[in-house]
Amino acid sequence: MCEVEGAVPAVQRAFEGLHGHIGADAGRLVERGGALGEQIATRLGSSRAAAWQERFEQLHREAVDAELTPVDGIREALDAIVLPTCVASSGSHDKMRHTLGRTGIHQYFEGRIFSASEVAHGKPAPDLFLYAAQRMGVDPSACIVVEDSKYGVQAARAAGMRSLGYAGGLTPAQWLEGPNTVVFDDMRKLPMLLS
Repeated sequence: MCEVEGAVPAVQRAFEGLHGHIGADAGRLVERGGALGEQIATRLGSSRAAAWQERFEQLHREAVDAELTPVDGIREALDAIVLPTCVASSGSHDKMRHTLGRTGIHQYFEGRIFSASEVAHGKPAPDLFLYAAQRMGVDPSACIVVEDSKYGVQAARAAGMRSLGYAGGLTPAQWLEGPNTVVFDDMRKLPMLLS
């Protein structure tokens, strides 16, 4: 399972651009990652959350179109991986089609892309990874999750899966470290780590 779409810097800029849109305090009220829309709805109300989501999607699309490039080495890694793969992301299917398409890796996962919108609870809950494993017909204990977020590796652990924490982007390596997790920073090493 993979959740490294290469969109982290673009997402970060879109997120930062929303602070003024939902109010100066919003940045202090929400945690980075996880179900931000739910956090905003709980703390600021559903209308503010809907406005935030709409504006975020617009800013995200603009940032992706302007700046997104694939993670260095991802295509070579995907070409070398012989195990069944999928994407299990907190993003919507629309967002994933856009980001994975923009980076040229959507075809690697066609028909095997799962969104947190399909389950009751997003990361750090295990729901999404357990759902993806079930849909792929693989026992969770046989799965390896490739993640670039703290909440993602927490979700993998909660699902009873091993994880490979990719620290080659914005996430500090120490946020990814922990039980059943190998942290790496070069995507070209991914096939070797999976073998």
